[in-house]
Amino acid sequence: MPTYEFQVEVETQYLPAQSAPQEGMFRFAYTITITNTGTVAAQLVAREWHIHDAHGREQLVRGLGVVGRQPLLQPGEAHRYTSGCELTTSTGTMHGSYLCVAENAEVFHTPIPLFVLDVEDPDDGMPAAMPATRILH
Repeated sequence: MPTYEFQVEVETQYLPAQSAPQEGMFRFAYTITITNTGTVAAQLVAREWHIHDAHGREQLVRGLGVVGRQPLLQPGEAHRYTSGCELTTSTGTMHGSYLCVAENAEVFHTPIPLFVLDVEDPDDGMPAAMPATRILH
């Protein structure tokens, strides 16, 4: 088992009630679960997101913590949070990384794998009447 390692799981959801497709505004929520799968306590200090819409436009988001917190996770502990983003297209992607610091001051990065934001229901390919949720590991 690696000494410094966080696992990232992502659930996405289209928010039709907060979107205005006719105006090119599509809002999505994403819920992240970060689990310390390493052998030492570590803190999530900062994040970097690359958000792409279907036209290839990129938004770069950097900042301290996640939703105002910098969780310290003991081995086996998890932190879950929900945030959101807005796209000008009905589909897009996000990926990024977390900057983490172990209790012994060792700095490491945790990649956030690419995930899809999409208004279509992942089960039937039709526009979602209810929010569509996808879970990615």
